[in-house]
Amino acid sequence: MPWSNRISSGGFTFEGRFHAVEPNFPGEPFPIHGDGFQKPWRVAAHGATEAELVLDEGAIGPYRYRACVTYVLRDGALEARLTVENRAGIRLPYGLGFHPWFPRNARTMLRARAERVWLEDARHLPTGVASVAEHPWWDFSQASLLPADWVNNAFVGWDRRAAIRQPEQGIVLELSASPELDVYILYSPSPDAGFFCFEPVSHPVDAHHGEGLTVLDDGETISVTMRLDWAVVETD
Repeated sequence: MPWSNRISSGGFTFEGRFHAVEPNFPGEPFPIHGDGFQKPWRVAAHGATEAELVLDEGAIGPYRYRACVTYVLRDGALEARLTVENRAGIRLPYGLGFHPWFPRNARTMLRARAERVWLEDARHLPTGVASVAEHPWWDFSQASLLPADWVNNAFVGWDRRAAIRQPEQGIVLELSASPELDVYILYSPSPDAGFFCFEPVSHPVDAHHGEGLTVLDDGETISVTMRLDWAVVETD
């Protein structure tokens, strides 16, 4: 928050005004993922199975905002709800998402049906969208092994449901997301990395120069949710 992934061109123009946004992470030429992951959050409430965290003063580029995230363990699942309130004093376009990291081994499988995939250039910026059918190695309509090559792509035409199967651990994780999170980003640097990221988000990469963001007036809010259900299955 207050956006997912990268913003190119040193910032963005909105309603006739250019807003500069500086890079915010070492080694990244573009600002990435906003500042929510870089700020301390306070624990506003907690119990045996839930916690509420608050970021009172989010501030990056033109953005000034308050954010709240709640985590609840219920019925064998983890539910997360993220809410952001625009406090910039002006209208601004916002984007939200979740960025969970998952273990990856040689048998990890992903199912996440999508219709189209955004291609990227060497700067990790989008170059165009293509049908997943044209790139079958990114077709996860059926549970499939993750590709051996670098993956860092946004997928659209997603039904907001995914499954991650970990045969060696005997676990299947079912992920579901709220309607606002109609894009997922799959980040998997290599089979040897030991992890991959499956990110339900509200817009494609560099949407400040495209589309998919939600405009909030000063004082308005937006909320998104994600649920992770897990089940134990027989190892094979």
